[in-house]
Amino acid sequence: MTVLEVIKNHHAVRQFSDRPVPDEVMLAILDAGRRSQSSKNTQPWQFIVVTDRALLESMSKMGNFAGHLAGAAFAVLLVGLQDNTWNSFDLGQAASYLQLAADEVGVGSCIAAIYYPEQVKALLNIPEEHSAFCAISFGYAAPEHKPAQMGGRKPVQEVAYWNKWEGKRS
Repeated sequence: MTVLEVIKNHHAVRQFSDRPVPDEVMLAILDAGRRSQSSKNTQPWQFIVVTDRALLESMSKMGNFAGHLAGAAFAVLLVGLQDNTWNSFDLGQAASYLQLAADEVGVGSCIAAIYYPEQVKALLNIPEEHSAFCAISFGYAAPEHKPAQMGGRKPVQEVAYWNKWEGKRS
């Protein structure tokens, strides 16, 4: 698939099969994440790869919509620097690269906001000067998984302006 095809076909997977994801596939996904762009090429991210079932279960309780972490083959917690203004951009870029790379190799994923970052930092021994940004669950989709129908996306004409705000094309 081309990158555009992967983007067009991407959807969240929250139900995973028991099929393990091979180490080389996990490493390829992580390699894509580390290659993402960042402000001034600071590459402020660290990735904690979680495969331990008890840790995944604990992490699934650290966000109101993070339950899918419990059933994942693995999760990646994105860790940034505590006082980095660009965390949202830089770690968001890494998250996108991780998810798109997973899609390309047939691995599903879903992002989970961490509502209790101090708890996940304690659970995974993350130093105080770092932030627990978000986690992404990964795994092969369960047979019963059905892609959510989100109603599509707005047409580009509704979201893109040309040169100035009033420069919208119809």
